[in-house]
Amino acid sequence: MSAARVCHIYDEWLSGDRAWEIQDTLPHGATVLGVVLSSDKTNISVMTGNHVAHPVLISLANIDTSICSKMSLHRYLLLALLPIPKFVHKTTHICGLLQDQLIHQALNQVLTPLKTAATVGIMMSDLAGNLRYCYTPLASWIIDTPEECLLAATSPKVSPITTATSKDFGDPFHHPCHTSLITLSAIQHACTEQDPFDYKNFIKVIRALCLNSVIEPIWRGWPLSEPSDFITPEPLHHFHRFSWDHDTWWYCMFEDGVSKLKQVTGCNHCAIQHYITGIIAGSIPQHFLTAIHLLMDFQYLAQVPMFMDDSLTEVVSALQDFYDNKDTIMAARAQKDSWDIPKVELLQSIVPSICLSGAVMQWPTDPTEHAHVQEIKVPAQAGNNWDYYNQIACHLDHAEKCLCFDIATYMESKWGEEYLQVDKIEGNKTEQDKEHELDEEEFPTDHLAATWSPINYFMIMDALMCGCIPNAPRPYHTFSTATTAFHLSTKPSLRLSVDEAAVMFNLPDLHAAISEYLHCLQSRMPHHVSWVRSQQDHQLPFNHLQIWCKVHVQQMHYHS
Repeated sequence: MSAARVCHIYDEWLSGDRAWEIQDTLPHGATVLGVVLSSDKTNISVMTGNHVAHPVLISLANIDTSICSKMSLHRYLLLALLPIPKFVHKTTHICGLLQDQLIHQALNQVLTPLKTAATVGIMMSDLAGNLRYCYTPLASWIIDTPEECLLAATSPKVSPITTATSKDFGDPFHHPCHTSLITLSAIQHACTEQDPFDYKNFIKVIRALCLNSVIEPIWRGWPLSEPSDFITPEPLHHFHRFSWDHDTWWYCMFEDGVSKLKQVTGCNHCAIQHYITGIIAGSIPQHFLTAIHLLMDFQYLAQVPMFMDDSLTEVVSALQDFYDNKDTIMAARAQKDSWDIPKVELLQSIVPSICLSGAVMQWPTDPTEHAHVQEIKVPAQAGNNWDYYNQIACHLDHAEKCLCFDIATYMESKWGEEYLQVDKIEGNKTEQDKEHELDEEEFPTDHLAATWSPINYFMIMDALMCGCIPNAPRPYHTFSTATTAFHLSTKPSLRLSVDEAAVMFNLPDLHAAISEYLHCLQSRMPHHVSWVRSQQDHQLPFNHLQIWCKVHVQQMHYHS
């Protein structure tokens, strides 16, 4: 908010329209506690039976995003381990029906207390000991695309968020939301036509209605929790994996396509997305490259941690530009005759989700993957590779009790230390008391807090320019522009002559490029990096170059 105008800033969940709408429906003085859930299968053993766990993690949307992004602060806790059964029925579709229904039944058992609290509220005490009347709506469920359809009780051939079907996935507009009323009405219609326990015939009826055979979805009876609202986009699957699964496949349609990679992780997806546009430029048609470039512009604009009305307009414009040019992908025969890609349709739900639930970057999968290691894999490795679920629960229970005991003893010792400090002032402190002093480094919950803080190179540059560091070596190895700071190590990686560097890095015009840069610098003229070089041989004021292979680059916060 400023004197010039009032603007709405979307960053965390509480800044979105949905949190305010929920607050308006609650009694006066009630507190909204947005529940954040995450579920995904993970391997707990390798080459020893290939055992898999299906954990459900829980967190709170009220926690500050800067805290949630720190994995060491354990934002997510293990709520339940879902069953992974193996059905003996011969028909694959019926086995899938039974598995989907079992998942929803198990989740209903686990989440009933939260649904009750969201219905009638519950009295809870805050850190100050004050009682608050709390409601627990479902703020977000962080899942991949297949599980989105599982939770929404929809078929993979339709969108779990909107009413779009596979034929509509390429439409350049946002379809109406797929509300719970639509799904429940279709389920009731299917149950009326066919007995739900007659699996063979019931599956035909309910699949014709674009549903996945679940008759008791988890969100049924959970007030203020619509599937189209709590299924929020997240960067890994909706941006990075989308780019890898589809953009890279489109490149492979050309002769000089992307080489096949194995065991590609999320970090590789991000890295490839960073550099692929510049790498493929010149090797594919220009109009095709334009469409891919516009899509990536939208994906990166949508990952901004904070939005205002103007920035949301830019995101909408970028998406519309992609849709205006996406036919060039099909014209290049990189895509088949239809846009039967669910993630393409989900792009239309990015901006509405930001307005409802805040920025997309607050729902990353990195903390949940880290929680899988701490809450599942580490406890599983501490057992004897037998009865994993019980041993994981027992290990976490013991670890929590030990942590609570350490905190309690620490607080007790600090309480006694206050009396020791009084005795010290009065001169009555004994040698025995000194032996029992608690070292400040022995705080048992130090591992819960992040102790590392990033170096502010902008501040260092300001100090250098002001002369606050008189003994700093010259020339300075830290310099900055208005938005970006650079830092070099004290010693360069290489010391080469200009000619040697031109040969090593295959830059035949290096001499001319440096000469033109120095000429533009002295003349205060703009310097073009990619430009036709002058054929004149200018003399350089030096013969050797210092080359750094690594450089620290730091940028200002988006709204700084």
